[in-house]
This record gives sequence, structure tokens and C-alpha cells, in this order.
Amino acid sequence: MSMSVGSSSAKDADPEPMMEMNMTPLIDVLLVLIIMLIITIPKQNHSVNLNMPTGTPPPLTDVKPVVVTIDVDFDGTILWDGEVIPDRAALEAKMNAVAAMADQPEVHLRPNKLVEYKVVAGVMASAQRIGVTKIGMVGNEQFQ
Repeated sequence: MSMSVGSSSAKDADPEPMMEMNMTPLIDVLLVLIIMLIITIPKQNHSVNLNMPTGTPPPLTDVKPVVVTIDVDFDGTILWDGEVIPDRAALEAKMNAVAAMADQPEVHLRPNKLVEYKVVAGVMASAQRIGVTKIGMVGNEQFQ
């Protein structure tokens, strides 16, 4: 007594090949790969490193800080507190005097919006190379 599965006419015929692929192992492998990828990706942090002051802040005083204004005119003329600077050597000599002070004055750089960028970049590069630390751009609202 044997048990017959299927029709009696299929006894002599070859069995039909299975046309569908088993997707379960493929899905399992893909899930494992995705989880490993998520674990191994480094954490992205979009931060900007700033050098923040440490210690206690200095006491507030009524003394206004000394301010040096450097204007760069549309034709590249450099003015130091309203006085025309004839060349780069004279500008660097004045910046050396500022950098040599124990308490450096604030240097406000005010470029004209029509001046070439290389002139302003040259002034900032000279200030950085010489060691002027308190420099800032003034009048940025004209560029908006």
C-alpha cells in the first residue's frame, strides 16, 4: 500500500521544475548587510570648532577700546584712520606697531564694495602674518 501524491497520469512524467526562487534567504542576507552598514558608518557631526575664551571675563569698565579704522577705497587706496597709506611697507609698519602693543586695539577693516578682492585679502593677510589678532570687517551691510 503506497500513497500516491498527484494525479495517476503524472507517475510516468518527469516532475515539473520549480519556477519560483526562494526569496527568504536573499532577504535575510540583505537585512544583515544593511544592519552592518548602519553600524559601521561613522557618526556625522556638522560642527565648527571655535576657540572660546576660558576663565573669568575681565571686569567691565567705562573705558572705550582704542579703534583703528582701515578704509580701502574703490581704487585700492588704503586709509589708516583717514590718512592715506602710500604703499604696503608703510601699512605693515603701522600694523607692526599695533601688533607690538600688549593690549592691541581693535582694527576695523572697511572695504568699498567696488574694490577688487585681492586688495582687501592682501590687507587681511598682512594683518594675520604680522600678528594683529583683533581685526574685524565693518560695513558688511553694503554687500547685501
